[in-house]
Amino acid sequence: MIKKTTVKKIIKEILLASIILLVVSNVISYLRQPQIASDTLPHLSLQTIEGKTINFEDYKGKPLLIHFWATWCPTCKLETNNINSVSKKYQVITIAVNSGDIQGIKKFMKEKDAHFDVIDDKESILASQFSVEVFPTSFIYDKNSKLLFSEVGYTSTAGLLARMTWASNR
Repeated sequence: MIKKTTVKKIIKEILLASIILLVVSNVISYLRQPQIASDTLPHLSLQTIEGKTINFEDYKGKPLLIHFWATWCPTCKLETNNINSVSKKYQVITIAVNSGDIQGIKKFMKEKDAHFDVIDDKESILASQFSVEVFPTSFIYDKNSKLLFSEVGYTSTAGLLARMTWASNR
């Protein structure tokens, strides 16, 4: 039989390791975040893989999540459901970078049962404009089109929703 003190020690070690992992991952995310030229949402008009025209100007007055990802990125695959959940409540534009042809992206979306807008950035033009070098990378703009957060790596649904709520109330 395992002693109570041994179980407590194991739980303490697991909690300590979890806290250290959380701190280290946040420091890495902070260090890897892109340094973009402006904290204002750029004036862009782009087409989604479904042929819908998206004008960034139309998102003024609402918070906006711009999410850069790739079909070949393992972390992006894990995060797809989180982005899909956020897109049901908030404005989300995603940009698939170097992810093959449009049919391949559509196949990925269907397999993941994802229903958010996707722009195909097959030549990394948008990724370069936003200084994105690591995937996934997310930008959250407030209702005044000002950049509030940039995230590199995996972000939970709860974390994204909390940031989007903050952006709504600013």
